[in-house]
Amino acid sequence: MRVVIQRVSRANVKIDERLISEIGYGLMVLCGFEEGDEVEDLRWIAGKISRLRIFDDEAGMMNLSVVDKAGEMMVISQFTLHASTKKGNRPSYIRALEPVRAKELYQLFVDELVCYSGIGVKTGIFGAYMMIELVNDGPVTIIIDSKMRE
Repeated sequence: MRVVIQRVSRANVKIDERLISEIGYGLMVLCGFEEGDEVEDLRWIAGKISRLRIFDDEAGMMNLSVVDKAGEMMVISQFTLHASTKKGNRPSYIRALEPVRAKELYQLFVDELVCYSGIGVKTGIFGAYMMIELVNDGPVTIIIDSKMRE
């Protein structure tokens, strides 16, 4: 499992110009699943995101988590995070998990994030063509891959 986490001042997702969900200050999490991902992978990442200290404290140091800041979270599925560009110029998505299982893991991941953080998590719609708008605050962008824990 791979995630791209961005600290945002605001973000929203639209489908066919219709607002699906939006958040204020918090985290935008793009997540992708690959063959071999298990529930333990998403639990590990959900815990990591909930505790990730990338928000400023009163001294201006990144010492606080999204939970500490009472921020919001949005999670968007993005299979393209597992694109391989080794050969040619057209990315291959052969490592991306098949959609039925990926959708199951996506919902479990959202549930785990709620469990670990106690924060309601906004989402897009799995598999839909979405337009994402966000304002990256900092900018702060972190990539976490469950296969690179050590």
